[in-house]
Amino acid sequence: MRRPGEPVLDDWIRPGDTVMWGQGTAEPLTLTRALVAQRASLAGQGRVRVWVGLGFAGTLQPEHADFLDFVGYICGASQRGLAQAGVLDVVPAHYSQLPQMIHSGALKVDVLMLQVPPPGADGRFQLGLAHEYLGAALEVARTVLVEVHPDLPQLQGGLSLGTERIAACFDARHPIVDAPVARSGPVEQAIAAHIAGLVEDGATLQLGIGAVADAVPGALLGHRDLGLHSGAAGDGIVTLAESGALTHARKTVDKGVGVTGILLGGPRLRAFAHRNPNLSLRGTEYTHHPDVLAAQERLVAINAAIEVDLTGQVNAEVADGLYVGAVGGAVDFLRGARRSRGGLPIVGLPARAGARSRIVLDLGGPVSTSRADAGLIVTEFGVADLRDQPLSVRVRRMIDIAAPEHREALEREAFTLLPRAGAALGARRRNQGGSC
Repeated sequence: MRRPGEPVLDDWIRPGDTVMWGQGTAEPLTLTRALVAQRASLAGQGRVRVWVGLGFAGTLQPEHADFLDFVGYICGASQRGLAQAGVLDVVPAHYSQLPQMIHSGALKVDVLMLQVPPPGADGRFQLGLAHEYLGAALEVARTVLVEVHPDLPQLQGGLSLGTERIAACFDARHPIVDAPVARSGPVEQAIAAHIAGLVEDGATLQLGIGAVADAVPGALLGHRDLGLHSGAAGDGIVTLAESGALTHARKTVDKGVGVTGILLGGPRLRAFAHRNPNLSLRGTEYTHHPDVLAAQERLVAINAAIEVDLTGQVNAEVADGLYVGAVGGAVDFLRGARRSRGGLPIVGLPARAGARSRIVLDLGGPVSTSRADAGLIVTEFGVADLRDQPLSVRVRRMIDIAAPEHREALEREAFTLLPRAGAALGARRRNQGGSC
């Protein structure tokens, strides 16, 4: 293992290589910024391919496509400009598929960049703030480059790597990336309150990414013995733990320990996680495994959506013709919660986007979650339980949680979608003497 100073990447990255690094808060900024700065010399006679995960630091910009090719499973936060410029090639895959894609070679990883804390007493390095699919990449990558950051917490569980696996090691020259602070307003708080009313004491939580999921912990402070099994965890779990609500004591899998794949927060979350025996980071093969999820009793999966149609189909990828989200792990967890004894598969979203309804007749993007996987849809106006329901019931329940000013138009549209549902809605309106 070499330990040079300022990263010069020509020795490690070749034309035609695919480079991957930890996403979100786990981005090794010293290495990724060096790659961007040196992209012309790295490409040489070819190009370098970059796997794009969730980005917060704005490292990758459309103009970097002069020598870099971008492919990834998500387009969110600071990466959205790549999709808007048409330079991101999206892989519409379930999050749980990523390790398998890496192992099979469908997702080639030649160079893996990791941000790690200083080595432990055994001389080995932990994987830092994200484990996720990085373990699979660690197994197949030709070259592993690490950035050692002294401010990273020491975490429980997961993989570690020895110096024999590391081609070069660099000292961090930039702060750790913090996740953006969630902007949860009255609408998101109302949705969170509805969700909290569904959650039993002793339930285990999966929290997706977005303002609704970020608002949920604040609505659960009066609960007790909640657990965590989630692909991601944010600052809200600290508030839950400090209130006494999050103990993991009644989990049926990993009792006493909260499990997640990545920490998406700031200094408060990192301090909470440091040497915390009640929090463990694990790989995607575990966090999203269907049997693990099904075995976790009272698993409450809480995920977001851009829009939902009247039958329960969910679009979580495209808004106004632009790719802004991902298929992600929502379907993995919704299916897992459905199989879980006492589990709740929940999708939460505001009923409006500006003046437009987010409860729609026809989706404006792809079907990220099929109506067969739909469970409970929650807006600020209530809860639509679609589980095991025929289309006519689904349509009525979805209209009931739409914004009031859009319900009459949705009723009219429902006649074209499903005449029987439309007729039932019309009869209900007549009985009520007006619009519902």
